[in-house]
Amino acid sequence: MTHTSRSQPSPATLANNTRGKRPERINGAQAVVRSLEELGTDVVFGLPGGAVLPLYEALYDSEKLNHILVRHEQGAGHAATGYAQATGRVGVCIATSGPGATNLVTPIADANMDSVPLVAITGQVGKGLLGTDAFQEADIRGVTMPITKHNFMVTRPEDIPGAIAEAFHVASTGRPGAVLVDIPKDVQNAELEFNWPPKYELPGYRPVTSPHPRQVEEAVRMISAAKRPTLYVGGGVIKAEAHAELLEFAEANDIPVVTTLMALGSFPASHPLYMGMPGMHGSVPAVAALQRSDLLITIGARFDDRVTGHVDSFAPDAKVIHADIDPAEIGKIREANVPIVGDAREVLAALHQAMRNLDLKKPATAGWLNYLNKLKQDFPRGYDEQPNGKLAPQFVIETLSKTVGPDAIYVAGVGQHQMWAAQFVDYENPRTWLNSGGLGTMGYSVPAAMGAKAGKPDTSVWAIDGDGCFQMTNQELVTCAVEKLPIKVALINNGNLGMVRQWQTLFYDQRYSHTNLKPGETYLPDFLMLAESMGCAAFRVTKPEDVEPTIRKAEAINDRPVVIDFIVGEDAQVWPMVAAGTSNEEIQYARNLRPLFDEESSAAESPAEIHEVTQEGEED
Repeated sequence: MTHTSRSQPSPATLANNTRGKRPERINGAQAVVRSLEELGTDVVFGLPGGAVLPLYEALYDSEKLNHILVRHEQGAGHAATGYAQATGRVGVCIATSGPGATNLVTPIADANMDSVPLVAITGQVGKGLLGTDAFQEADIRGVTMPITKHNFMVTRPEDIPGAIAEAFHVASTGRPGAVLVDIPKDVQNAELEFNWPPKYELPGYRPVTSPHPRQVEEAVRMISAAKRPTLYVGGGVIKAEAHAELLEFAEANDIPVVTTLMALGSFPASHPLYMGMPGMHGSVPAVAALQRSDLLITIGARFDDRVTGHVDSFAPDAKVIHADIDPAEIGKIREANVPIVGDAREVLAALHQAMRNLDLKKPATAGWLNYLNKLKQDFPRGYDEQPNGKLAPQFVIETLSKTVGPDAIYVAGVGQHQMWAAQFVDYENPRTWLNSGGLGTMGYSVPAAMGAKAGKPDTSVWAIDGDGCFQMTNQELVTCAVEKLPIKVALINNGNLGMVRQWQTLFYDQRYSHTNLKPGETYLPDFLMLAESMGCAAFRVTKPEDVEPTIRKAEAINDRPVVIDFIVGEDAQVWPMVAAGTSNEEIQYARNLRPLFDEESSAAESPAEIHEVTQEGEED
């Protein structure tokens, strides 16, 4: 949702460093490799096939690019995404034409939904065969047009350097996203004079990064006058590397902070101003911080339906300051009283400076914070023990967080385990929480963790996965074993498609239609045997007292991947919960409890009552 990565030089900077080199005559495939090298790429993920054989011939001679051979093209796409999310650099994946390219569709859509800088390079049948339904021909440009930030086919070899540089620039600037470059096989074989830096023009593409001073001034005057302001922070803050500016602004003005699923780690979980994650499975204080606010200071967030619930009842008394790098997001869901187009880092810095320059008082938030802190005390995170002595999945993830610590990278799949990982791991640093937020892609975790480990080899990387997700992409553990990428997998195994089962429990009269993954009490598959067959160390845990020792054992193994099969209760559910399509006012803390914000609830204080508390706080 926001600006260029600051850990990778821009294409223009890298281009300037190579001026004056004499052109040399090479083929198109070699030009792709040389362009990637000039752009500072160190790792690519891919799988060869007929339409990219020239490119793989060129890769064979590269001394700068580490190519990781995946076992499925979907793994290449998710690995490139995990690499980009963990490092802030552009992730690169390669696939052949036809089914190779179409296997990239899901990770491309996933990266684009979550604003991840990804460049996918696909081979294509020769130009003379285009449109003839040739063997392994697919119109991958047409297929991916709605799910990429930009895509194009290169039809002349001399255009390759410019196309690759343009792809990197578009993917990594403004609101990051996925870019696809399709290159016919005969264009890869044709020769060109390689010149670097290339020239390319992008008329109309001018991302605005600096906020307008007039809108900044209007925003800070509104902030100063607010009684119940809330910083509603989205993934754009992480994309912009704006965590330091966020912390400085929040502390200087005593404003509570909520971070969306994609923004976990952008603000320290241990900070007293932190209220948690809002939304469908958010914390009560975070949901209240939005619902009872009189001013939402929205930075790099897009008012996603999983945050707002029923939009018409969302934050009914709040005015909105909405800052985003993408002007199309502003006002799309909720009208903004003050729209600010700009990079999150620059916006937060400008707001902080304007408060000083205009000598504005910070908002009077003492009573507001008292109210929210009381909710923290009244509604702490917690869980029910499972029947028959079975492990509670929340206990497993909470123990993982305490044992491994906040410097590790945690990569979740999608479902119940994803929400528990969001709730029970304490994120203190940005880029330590990776997940598929917008698309909600099962199978994301293992390959994304592999990509994160490739980008951050000295950091402990844990994939928190469910047994449903794990069975979609676990073949990439073979890649991890071969490539010496010792990720750890905490497999939350409840024998079911857990989140779907939870909805069937709550809304479909416990009619568990096709969500049971395990017949009877058998281990099918036996994940220990499966993991060991793929070159991993493997352990099974069924007792609470074995959880921490086994995690420590896994942490000590760094010569191969590790899988821990945690057998947990199948009836554990994710709470709190706002049912899809309902109001955040109807958030429930546990099953069979009334909505928290109803008339009898201590959390249901009206804005007027909170204002009275605010006045008392000011007097104190």
